[in-house]
Amino acid sequence: MKAKIIDLPKIEDPRGNLSFIEEENHIPFKIERTYWIYDVPGGQTRGGHAFMEQQELIVALSGSFDVVVDDGITKQTFSLNRSYYGLYIPAGLWRQMQNFSTNSLALVMSSTHYNEMDYIRDYNEFEKHRRAYDK
Repeated sequence: MKAKIIDLPKIEDPRGNLSFIEEENHIPFKIERTYWIYDVPGGQTRGGHAFMEQQELIVALSGSFDVVVDDGITKQTFSLNRSYYGLYIPAGLWRQMQNFSTNSLALVMSSTHYNEMDYIRDYNEFEKHRRAYDK
């Protein structure tokens, strides 16, 4: 399965717009955990790992940043800069977040509770996992 941008509902109003996310409707999983990333110093990256089971939806609530998604063969960069777009990342893909603008805020919705054993933090291990998965 590939990572993809999901258009989220956008209700326009002269007083300010509103967007929302409904689990198992706009995204293909039940939300078990939500976290956010903020105050990222200039030039820093976040992520740099894959998950064996966890799926994610990443939304730039404020500012902008790039998410590089790697399936072990192809790398694709998604630029997130609108709060009505979410990047869906299925399990088994390496991802890294970079190029954070000042005051950016990334919201991440996860299909699992935190589980350190689900992380693949070494790229060589990720490649081994992908080869085994692709068989």
